[in-house]
Formats: sequence, structure tokens, C-alpha cells
Amino acid sequence: MMMRTRGVAMVLTLVACSSVASAQWMQWGGPKQDFKAKSRGLADKWGEDGPKKLWNRDLGEGYSSILVDDGRLYTMYRPAEQEAVVCLDAKTGKTIWEYKYDSSPAPGHGDQFGRGPRSTPLIVGDRIYTIGVSGVMHCLNKQDGTVYWTHELWKELGGNVLNHGYSSSPIAYKDTVIALVGGEGASVVAFDQTTGKVAWKKNDFKNSYSTPMVIKLKGKDHLVTFMAEEIIGIDPSNGDFKWKYDISNQWKQNVCLPIWDAKSRTLFFSVSGPGSRGLKLTRRGDSVETQEIWTARKIQFYHVTSVKIGDYVYGSTGGGAPHFFSAINMKTGKIAWRKRGFSKATCVFADGKLIILDEDGQLGLASATPETFTVHSKFKLFDDVSWTVPTIVGKTMYVRDKHKIMALDLG
Repeated sequence: MMMRTRGVAMVLTLVACSSVASAQWMQWGGPKQDFKAKSRGLADKWGEDGPKKLWNRDLGEGYSSILVDDGRLYTMYRPAEQEAVVCLDAKTGKTIWEYKYDSSPAPGHGDQFGRGPRSTPLIVGDRIYTIGVSGVMHCLNKQDGTVYWTHELWKELGGNVLNHGYSSSPIAYKDTVIALVGGEGASVVAFDQTTGKVAWKKNDFKNSYSTPMVIKLKGKDHLVTFMAEEIIGIDPSNGDFKWKYDISNQWKQNVCLPIWDAKSRTLFFSVSGPGSRGLKLTRRGDSVETQEIWTARKIQFYHVTSVKIGDYVYGSTGGGAPHFFSAINMKTGKIAWRKRGFSKATCVFADGKLIILDEDGQLGLASATPETFTVHSKFKLFDDVSWTVPTIVGKTMYVRDKHKIMALDLG
């Protein structure tokens, strides 16, 4: 009996450890790049002052989102003419280590929206990969910030310089880390995670402000990403080009992460100006065919995050005012509803609810279905520009505005 009890306890411990491990936030968009948190037991409503603040501190300028791994937080910020990768204690917010390096934005940088950094780091194993506003990429030891290798993406690989600075986040694929560069013959580049050597670099598309993602297309890995004037599909193992769909605005700013529905093989993506598209992808052997199945000009996601729940995508539409929180059927492009109440906003889905943070610092808790949008709570959290999407692990939310960072208890 004692052996059975110990065995059950061991299984429960392993399950608990696995659950904790899977709940970590190691890349842009969370575990599956879908801005969904594996949380349970969150409050259905907040008081007038919002959820309880666990800690709050100054950090420094920047929009990089916050990673969570093994009781530590990782993000980036700007101290004057430097950039910093910082590791904080998740329970207290105190600095454990930080690595600073000289990094001024490139000449002609548009300072009216801040000087970055904008890219979100990536954690793989004991390493953290970061890319700053001037295209400088680092691989660091996540325990103490020791530098393993570095690349200057714009100088070394001829990447196109962006007027708001480098903003794309790196992703992991097998034993490589993939980054958008935009150089001639180096639109997308894969680096060996351990050595930093270039594994492959291909294509001639200019880069914009989005982040790549890997999807499954008929059982095979397929990388999809916005570039400056198109969305493209390539083979993530070698960079081979598969397809492209032309879409752009006057600023060549393609920003949002696309959304993939594997069942219907529909790719949803949105650009400020042209609006949203539904693109069906069909793999035939080594080739991929594309078919535009709908267009919705009224849905224009700009630099925001959106969430797919069932057949519907929920997010904040509008480049300039007015802004609407909206629901759109990703199979048909039909708009279910558009509601006022939040300015340009990011959102995360957790425990059946949407946590919404708009650029004016309003934090909201809402429920959304194809029929209704119900705001349960809303209060003013920040006074500064709030463009960074919140990170939720368990019942704790980590969030920052342009200069501050804090932890809130959502339980």
C-alpha cells in the first residue's frame, strides 16, 4: 500500500511540475504564440481599484513584453544611449541581473513613439535571445547574463533599417533561432542556437515590424510571416520560398501576428489601411497554393494583439480614432459586432475571459462571444503609454507601460 501511495504521489508531483512548466511564458505571444494563458480560478470581477498589486517599480523606457520562467521575469528597457536585458525576481520585482550595451537608434529614427526596445526576447533552455532597436542580437545565459554570441543584423546581413527601429521577435525552431532581417538574400535568417553561426539565410523581401510563426500545414512545419509589402510562407528547416500574398499600406508597416485555424486551413491577418483577409492554404506535395476567401476592410488591427476563440477573432480595430473592440468570423470575414469603450488595445485570454489593456492605461476584464461583449470591470492602471501586451502565468499578471512594471493578483 505504501508503495502504491508513493507511486501516486510521484505521478501527481510529475503532473504538477509538468503543469507549472507548461504555464511559463517563454516567447512573444506565450506558449503557443496565441496570447492565451493556461490559468484557472481568476476573479470574475474586480473592485473599484482593480486587482491587488503585488509589487510596482520603475524600469525604464521600452515596449518589450515580459517573459516568465522558473520564478524569474525577463524583458528589455532603455537607459539613455544603452539597452538593457534585465532579469527580475517574479515575487518581488527586484533585479537579479542585467546586461547593458551601447545602442543608439539608427539615424532618422522616429523618436515620437519612443526609442525602444520593442522586440520581445526568447528563452530556450538555459539561454535567452534578444534583439534591440538597432538590430543588435544577443544570446545570453539566462542565469547570469553572460554573453555567448552576438550579431548586428543590419550591418552584417544588410537588413533594411526601419524608421521606428527593429521590432520583430525571434522564434525557436528545432536547434535554430529564426529572425527577420530584410537583407538581400537574407529576408529571414536562422542561427544555430549554440554557436550563433548562420544555418541558412534566404529571399529578398524587406522586413517590417511583425514576428514569424510556425504552423502545421497538412502535417508539415510551415513558417508564415509578414514582410514589408507581403505575407509569405517558407520552409523553416531551410528557408525555401513557398508562396506570398501582397498586402501593404503606405508606410509599409505590417505589424500584427497572423492567426491560423488548422481545421479550416484559414490564415487570418490584418493591416492598418487594407484591412483583414482570410487566406486558405493548401499543400500539394512540396508546393503550397493560396486562395483569398474573404476581405474585410472595416477590421484593421494595427500594433495590437488579437485572440481566436472558436471560429471568431477578437481584437481592437482602428489605426487612428475611433477604436472598436470587435469580433470577426475568421472563416467568412463577417463582423459580429464592434463596441466602443477602449482605445487601441492589446488583449490576453485566460480562464474564459479577456484581459484588455489599452494605450491610455485602462485595464479591463471582459467576456466575449459571437453575440455579446460584456465588460465586467475596468479601471485606470497606468498614466503613460501602454502598448505592451500583459503576461499571465497562473493567477499573476505582469504588465508594464512605457516606463514602469508591476505584478497584479488576478485570483
